[in-house]
Amino acid sequence: MQKINIHEAKTKLSRLVEDVVEKGDSFIISKAGKPMVKVVRINAPAAQKNERMGFFKNQIAIPDDFDRMGEDKITQLFSGRV
Repeated sequence: MQKINIHEAKTKLSRLVEDVVEKGDSFIISKAGKPMVKVVRINAPAAQKNERMGFFKNQIAIPDDFDRMGEDKITQLFSGRV
């Protein structure tokens, strides 16, 4: 996605808007390197959300002692007593 500073956007706004309409190229307008707004075609498809939290719900089980699994071996390794 193209990033354009606000001064350049003011100068070339007509051409930039035409590119968005014709090609679907969206762009971000920045001020002092900080993104401010994103310009997209009004009928552009909505961005897909990646809702991954809970995708394994009811498919896996985590043991109650998960945070203590291998504790003895790990302690040995860190203490140098292998």
